[in-house]
Amino acid sequence: MEHGIGAARLPVRVHAGDCWDARKRCSPLSSEEARRALAEGVPACPHCRPNAARGMLE
Repeated sequence: MEHGIGAARLPVRVHAGDCWDARKRCSPLSSEEARRALAEGVPACPHCRPNAARGMLE
């Protein structure tokens, strides 16, 4: 999970574990946590597409 900048550090994007675009503001998630975040509307990274890997395409 990539977090934003600032005090609130809200979720910005969900990445797959091996994503080349994951940045320093990322923290690891379990598969269930990633599914929940995607279901709650946190955008998926357009490069690694963790939603496709988890079978959550729209």
